[in-house]
Amino acid sequence: MLALDTAPTSTQEETVKDGLHGNENYLALVWRRLKRSWTGMMGLVLVALLIVMAIFADFFAPMDPKATHVGFAPPQIISFRDKDGNLAFPPRVYALAESEELDPVTFQPILGVDYDNPRNLGFFVEGAKYRLFGLIPADRHFFGTIDGEPVHFLGTDKFGRDVLSRAIIGSRISLMIALIVVGIVTLIGTTVGLVSGYFGGTFDVWLQRFVELVLAFPQLPLYLALTSLIPITAPTNVFLGFVIIVMSALGWAQMSREVRGKTMALARIEYVRAAIAVGASDRRIIFQHILPNVMSHVIVAVTLHIPSVVLLESFLGFLGFAVKPPLISWGLMLQDTANYSVIGSYPWILAPVFFVLVTVFAFNALGDGLRDAVDPY
Repeated sequence: MLALDTAPTSTQEETVKDGLHGNENYLALVWRRLKRSWTGMMGLVLVALLIVMAIFADFFAPMDPKATHVGFAPPQIISFRDKDGNLAFPPRVYALAESEELDPVTFQPILGVDYDNPRNLGFFVEGAKYRLFGLIPADRHFFGTIDGEPVHFLGTDKFGRDVLSRAIIGSRISLMIALIVVGIVTLIGTTVGLVSGYFGGTFDVWLQRFVELVLAFPQLPLYLALTSLIPITAPTNVFLGFVIIVMSALGWAQMSREVRGKTMALARIEYVRAAIAVGASDRRIIFQHILPNVMSHVIVAVTLHIPSVVLLESFLGFLGFAVKPPLISWGLMLQDTANYSVIGSYPWILAPVFFVLVTVFAFNALGDGLRDAVDPY
């Protein structure tokens, strides 16, 4: 007799393991599945760190982001050795100083490490004064020089402001814009999609024509046109609020179309028909029976939509249509990179790009892990 190979595949083994935990609730099951994805967990950790950094930005920023010094200055060097090569603790930071030698191509002074003026680094050091959450006065920073002298780990911009501190403070505005816009988009898009997909008929037809009209707008030219309507003298809060409204008004349509498709499929399932048969109200059916089954898709869509808003804010900020001084955002900081010669001479001003890339990767990795974790199949 022939022996049949009935060894279970890896997918079957995971399905059996999931079945053995039938007493778990849905959130516990999703969390257990998410922990299997190392990219999803990496994204979750990075997202958590970004949120903590944005909330306590003043504490993590080593310098006052508005303090000016001597213009463009290169990043300083961190070393565990002194000028004689001996181990030194705590670590020291050395500035780059101009030497007497000239570059044979540019004829500019060659920068060298200034070992004669070291500065010791430490944690929880005293520095620039600030108000935590805008209320609590404080002067402690997570890291910096022990003697409180200026330190520039990522150099300074054209006004001599610390790039690292400005990037950390800028995360607050960039992430706040992204979270508020995505929150409004999710609320409007989910509600419109649920109502349109559940009721159907003529109401659905006319509502979807309006959704298609919103989707048909060329978004980028419309962003620039609408934001240019604000006077230059308008307060920064007004300008920021208008930008959030414009992004939200043009972003909800795609979410509503996705939720509508999910709702139309769920409206034909037996438990929904049973709720209709026993006389449940439309509101109860939509928000008690259909919405919980749509939330898995909505959560994944949110984590994947946040990076697109961060990129859009950075692009509009680069063009000068998102955030105005004295507010700080990653897009606004990238305005200094508009000149190619400036990038060639002072490449460290591209540091905000790293923060944007990390944010986009973190939310995309988390969204990819959640997409696999919430998939019942």
